[in-house]
Amino acid sequence: MNPFAELFHRIALLVLTPKCYQVFFYDLDFFNGTCIRSALSKGLGFGIVGGSLLVKLPQVIKVWQSKSAVGISLVNVCMDLFAVTSNVVYSYSSQFPFSSWGDSLFILFQTLLIVILVFYYNISKRAASAFAFIYCSLLFLLVSDIVPNSFLWNAQFISIPLMFYGKMTQGYVNFQNKSTGQLSMATSILLFLGSSVRVFTSVQETGDNLLIWSFALASIANFIIVTQFYCYKSGSPVKTKKKTKKNKRA
Repeated sequence: MNPFAELFHRIALLVLTPKCYQVFFYDLDFFNGTCIRSALSKGLGFGIVGGSLLVKLPQVIKVWQSKSAVGISLVNVCMDLFAVTSNVVYSYSSQFPFSSWGDSLFILFQTLLIVILVFYYNISKRAASAFAFIYCSLLFLLVSDIVPNSFLWNAQFISIPLMFYGKMTQGYVNFQNKSTGQLSMATSILLFLGSSVRVFTSVQETGDNLLIWSFALASIANFIIVTQFYCYKSGSPVKTKKKTKKNKRA
């Protein structure tokens, strides 16, 4: 095999199984439904993994530049972090293909940064530092062999309703404020598109009902938040009213 053919073979095997490579390039069966779905799922999976490197960056930049986390629900971002952490640890321990969960790993780090910023601006610098230390310690523990797989399965199961509740909490905050505050429209749209595609790739690559339901509910919740950007037509933070002291008569 010449160097070019060998390189093509290695690249092709990133999105094709050895059997499907045989079907496409030796049997010349380019309309094999099973292999087309498999290749599409793998390709979309790696595409989402690549796109996930920037999916929450607009949100991070918006909070950092404004030096404010007004309008961002701490409950929502913490639930998001719990859900994506459960997804990463569960998928890693189950040895699912990296193309089916790699995006969650990159989103995890970005979500962690957002949570730390919300703690920093809405509570205190000390609270942000303490949270970061505790979370990183727990994450290291979860990816070790100390924690049984049954615990990770339960954590993934619990994360599904908690994630949905967290998203609905953010939606309710937006509804109350009639504004999306410091939320980034680009990030919200990318999250919706990513979770929607993940429903298909999870069916194809893992067949795991937990992951499928997780991404399906995430798609619904993300869609609701995306529609709020168009309903309220404003992503500006809600202005807080200054309290005025009234002089009491003697």
